[in-house]
Amino acid sequence: MTGFRSPAPGFRLPPSGFRRAVLWDLDGTLVDSGDYHWRAWRDTMRGEGVELTYQQFLDSFGQKNDRILTTWIGARATPAIIERVGHAKEALYRQLAVAEGLAPLPGAAHWVERLHADGWRQAIASSAPAENVRVMMRVLSLDRYFEAIVSAEDVTAGKPDPQVFLAAAEKLQVPASRCVVVEDAAAGVEAARRAGMKCVGVSRTTVLDADVAVRSLADLPSETFERLV
Repeated sequence: MTGFRSPAPGFRLPPSGFRRAVLWDLDGTLVDSGDYHWRAWRDTMRGEGVELTYQQFLDSFGQKNDRILTTWIGARATPAIIERVGHAKEALYRQLAVAEGLAPLPGAAHWVERLHADGWRQAIASSAPAENVRVMMRVLSLDRYFEAIVSAEDVTAGKPDPQVFLAAAEKLQVPASRCVVVEDAAAGVEAARRAGMKCVGVSRTTVLDADVAVRSLADLPSETFERLV
């Protein structure tokens, strides 16, 4: 996938038992683009004759578009309408991200760069569409540190189902027991647990039931990932 690295010719991975990986949820851990999502949904739904409230948006955050639109549009949410409206919203979201920019959350870039330097494999494991992920990583200038992504198109079940993390581990050729997930939501923490992976929970608003829970990645002790795996 463009922008994500593959091993160089002749490169040999170490035996699987010696590989380690960090699987990153994207929005809320590496970056906070919630305002762009809100504005994109608000303006797109207004074009559909639906005046969306901010609370409705908050209640839907992290869900897949088909579920969101079925709730908001109701009986007229046919597959064709869901696809059309969902595509319009995501295109507007990407336009906002490129035009106005994104910045990594505190500590995020430091940890991505450090883990890369220390030989950890890294992947994005997100429920966002693949094109969103690619745009976000490019705008953040972090894409060179990641070897794989798993996005909405790659899974059939959302978190707390562990599918997204298991798929990411498989792409990286790292056993689940050697993976650490970084998540900002309870459903993601539960998905990591079901996958048999350790988890770092990052949230400014709640204490997550993760193996390590912090308000910011900048608060993580320097030995955190080494101790988890």
